[in-house]
Amino acid sequence: MDRYHREPTLAEVLSDPVTLAVMDADGVDRYDLAATLSQMAAKLMRPPGPVEKKKRLADSAIAKAVIADRKPDVAELSESMTRGYNARMLRSNVRVISALVLLAFVVCHLTAHAFLLVSFARADAALDMLMSPWRTAIGTAILVSALLAHYLNGLWSIYVRRYLRLSRWERWQLGLGLCIPLLLMLHVTSTRVAESLLGVSSHYSSVLIVQWLLSPWLAVLQATAVLTVWIHACIGVHFWLRTKPWYAHWRPLFVGLGMLLPTLALSGYVAAGNRVLRDAENPNYVKLSLEASNLTDQKRAQIGRIAGIGSAAYLALTLLPFAGRGVRGWLSRRRRPPLLTHSSGRTVPLLPGATVLETLRESGIPHASVCGGRARCTTCRILVTRGLDSLPKPSGLEARALARIGATPGMRLACQICPTADISVMPLLAADAGAADGTVRGGLEGSERLITVLFVDLRGSTTLGEAKLPYDLLYILNQFFSEMTKALDATNGHYAQFAGNGLMALYGLNAKDPAAGVVDALRGAREMLARVDQLNSRLRGDLPQPMRIGIGIHFSEAIVGAMGPPGSQIITAIGETVNACARLESLTKKYDCAVIVSRRGAEMAGLDVKGRQLHQVPLKGRTQTLEFYALKTLADLRV
Repeated sequence: MDRYHREPTLAEVLSDPVTLAVMDADGVDRYDLAATLSQMAAKLMRPPGPVEKKKRLADSAIAKAVIADRKPDVAELSESMTRGYNARMLRSNVRVISALVLLAFVVCHLTAHAFLLVSFARADAALDMLMSPWRTAIGTAILVSALLAHYLNGLWSIYVRRYLRLSRWERWQLGLGLCIPLLLMLHVTSTRVAESLLGVSSHYSSVLIVQWLLSPWLAVLQATAVLTVWIHACIGVHFWLRTKPWYAHWRPLFVGLGMLLPTLALSGYVAAGNRVLRDAENPNYVKLSLEASNLTDQKRAQIGRIAGIGSAAYLALTLLPFAGRGVRGWLSRRRRPPLLTHSSGRTVPLLPGATVLETLRESGIPHASVCGGRARCTTCRILVTRGLDSLPKPSGLEARALARIGATPGMRLACQICPTADISVMPLLAADAGAADGTVRGGLEGSERLITVLFVDLRGSTTLGEAKLPYDLLYILNQFFSEMTKALDATNGHYAQFAGNGLMALYGLNAKDPAAGVVDALRGAREMLARVDQLNSRLRGDLPQPMRIGIGIHFSEAIVGAMGPPGSQIITAIGETVNACARLESLTKKYDCAVIVSRRGAEMAGLDVKGRQLHQVPLKGRTQTLEFYALKTLADLRV
């Protein structure tokens, strides 16, 4: 483990100024604590006896029961993930694996073409070396299996879709993919098939003579095929990796490689073609090259007939899913389909087997789907408000995606559910949501929930600004906000908003028990006060007077979710709870205290308030008053 992520030693912990400040406030002696921890460590190092083993087993069983009781949704999703290795997940894995195999073959082929910039001999040697694994029995079997799996998977995806209203990139990827076999049929037939059936040996010189001299239109066809294959592959790779957090950093490298390889391959192809045209001025060159490859006019005609039969068979097979869709649509229109009700008020029919995403697209209702309906991005997430019981439980790809974002009850993926009964849905993300929005955890798309809000404000910032140059002031404020952010990170807090010389934070966003957020907020307040004391000590030569902060903490219902302009949304909260917390923070000046906690928050956290006065303050626009406790020291924040 590197030095930036190693666990601190006991000596380092007990010498940390922030830790010492908190311990002093709690009345804890660090030497007694060190002795106690050392004794505990010694006990842990001893092997447990029979009685201790039984006790640990019992404690383990109790802990497992508590965890199972507190996390039923996560356990249910995990069970669905292990049990739900269904056909969709299998198809997804086959699609990716077969595509990667085919991409590896294409990269080897284009790399050999790039050596045509040097010479025919070097290119033939590179082709023999790079293609030798694919020409073995095992390599050929893998390649053919990947080709059939990828193609048949594509045809099946066309058939199972109830609607063919696709996004732009999906149309391009599907259209280019269907064109590839037709563009390459004659080339494959004249090389691998001719070698196996007609005894023809393929070399760059003979292939280029046919494509650049005898049938020049084949050169255009070959270049078009290369570009079609490569663009199809690049679209697939981009939208496969687009949802990965690391992809944005490495995307320039992928773009560079994606432009470099086909450019070198086509440059080598054009340079070699021009070289063939120059060498063809010698009539013996063409004759000797074709004889060396055993390529006669009769065999060229046979190759053309085989390619024609293959193209006809391919077209017939490709038209099958479209014909099947027509028959299925005719049969489904004779029955009353279930209805899908959108939160916008529109009601549209559902064809049997159609996903919610396909139905919305076909009906012209905008809906997010970054990955194109492959359960990778979760941007198509919806809340099923009616008809949830008629849907099968999440499994396979959907269960894995929902577990990854901590989905809340009723949340499903529009690209994965195929309703068979009437259903009502509400989208949880905007129609123009991006890949980053898909990583937002469930429940943060916008909902009313119990949350702990914390406001912290720096006192005397105006006086500080008058006494310091702008650069010095920014340096001090940056140091202050850096310490506040570290305090949030150390206590499970979430930075929500910047407010002038203070900030707003949320606690309990991902906690199962909302009360845990109040406890963490009190810990966060203690950490902030300790860090401000440490910062005052470090900057005492730069400060006209020590920095002071006021903190307000409130626990109640608020609307929590991703808010803000598209592309720069943040997870924050709005509502009366936020206004009340801001009011509490402002009252720290009046009561000359460090922290003010609402009564409800103190009760939820189990704060020791014996002997403390309960204050009240009216809230603007409300008849009720807000009750709170004013706390002055770190010791007052003990739970």
